[in-house]
Amino acid sequence: MFIGREQELSFFEEKYHTPGGQLLVLYGRRRVGKTEFLHQFCEGKPHVFYSCHEVPGLKQLKNFSERILQAGSPAAQYTDSFQDWPATFRGFAELPMAGAKKLLVIDEFPYMCKGDPSIPSILQNLWDGTFRKQNIMIILCGSAMSFIEKEILSEKNPLFGRATGIYKMNELPFNDAVKFFPKYSAEDTMLAYSILGGIPHYLRQFDPARSLRQNVIKNVLTKGCVLYSEVEFLMRQELREAAFYNTIIEAVALGNTRLNDIYTKTQIDRAKIGVYLKNLMELQIIEREFPVLSGTKEKAISTRGLYRIVDNFFRFWFRFVFTNLSDLETGGAEAVFDHVVSPQLNDFASPAFEMVCREYIREKNRLGKLPFRIAKQGRWWGKVHTRAPASGSGKQKAVSMDSEVDILAVDAELKNYLFGECKFCTSKMDIADLDKLKEKSVSIAKDASVHYALFSKSGFTRELALAKRNASTAGNISLLSLSDIVKK
Repeated sequence: MFIGREQELSFFEEKYHTPGGQLLVLYGRRRVGKTEFLHQFCEGKPHVFYSCHEVPGLKQLKNFSERILQAGSPAAQYTDSFQDWPATFRGFAELPMAGAKKLLVIDEFPYMCKGDPSIPSILQNLWDGTFRKQNIMIILCGSAMSFIEKEILSEKNPLFGRATGIYKMNELPFNDAVKFFPKYSAEDTMLAYSILGGIPHYLRQFDPARSLRQNVIKNVLTKGCVLYSEVEFLMRQELREAAFYNTIIEAVALGNTRLNDIYTKTQIDRAKIGVYLKNLMELQIIEREFPVLSGTKEKAISTRGLYRIVDNFFRFWFRFVFTNLSDLETGGAEAVFDHVVSPQLNDFASPAFEMVCREYIREKNRLGKLPFRIAKQGRWWGKVHTRAPASGSGKQKAVSMDSEVDILAVDAELKNYLFGECKFCTSKMDIADLDKLKEKSVSIAKDASVHYALFSKSGFTRELALAKRNASTAGNISLLSLSDIVKK
């Protein structure tokens, strides 16, 4: 069953029904679902789908030309193989697909270019010469994101400016990922998402008829299952010096998010750490995060910002699998889950819960269902100014202390603020949580209109609900349970 990707399908369908030639580039990290999406898009359309393999150029040419000839090329009457790339591409353009746009999908296009670097130039000449005027659609797809961006789309390369559409595919949003677990409770749905993220290949490994515990043990922690070795496989495929990358990702997964903390934990040369982190960011495994109100100057300072693992499954694997490989290799999956994973699962899921809450607000903003139009949204951390008791005097004094806000959203003029607090734990949120959030807002959002949103896995105390109902500013306070978010 194909789930989600309505926006992507709509975009590609519109291009397909646009008269004239269409050259589209689709790219994104491995396992994000590009190939399955393309098969879904091609369904019911006359097309040629060719998947490249990492083989020498001449072998690739032979395989590709055979695919074009098998699709019904008139040239099949007098040859069993095209002699060069231009003839092969022209063979596609000559296919008898009367009354329909001729559709060619080249999956893992970077492999084709690696075997013969002249292919982008060949395609450019054909496109500029005749293809752009014909009723054809060519989709170039790839997982090597840095190659696509630097060798296909950048200004100095032959195909620059030729693409009529460029689409970077990201993982499924939460509201699509939850459809893989239609019978799970709201809590188990959130926990499953915190483990697997929005990667379709990972989500399909879980059996929705099994409990969360059974799925994690059987499909993640058991040696031999697909997800047990998935991270190691991808790391070896994408990166050299995998041991160094493993050390860095493990350090971040265990809470070392500042550059200096990563260096202290790993003891890897400072100059090399920067390069390794850059490569991990290009693969969308790690990202560098700044407080939402940060300016350009702060973001330009290499030592600023926090590093976090973007991919939920990588974060889970490095926190619970990589650190317990000795036990797991000898069949200790159940013991690792019960004694290591289960006690820490709520804490582990908290960052993913925060991301889902921000996604919830983003969707409300898109639908125009917020008190103001949000221009920026994200986490915030920094100094806040407050008052604290002065020792021995009974008076209060002004103090500055480090603080964090799970969600801070502002409009373009910085006149309206939304402060959000997210708790994924067994205790209910109470008035103290709201009071702390208000205290932070006083220091950050001076002379502005302020709104509050509290998100809680376990709900809210009766006192907080009553306070919200009776407050003169009740309309500025939203209380949202986990079930509210999952349902919507």
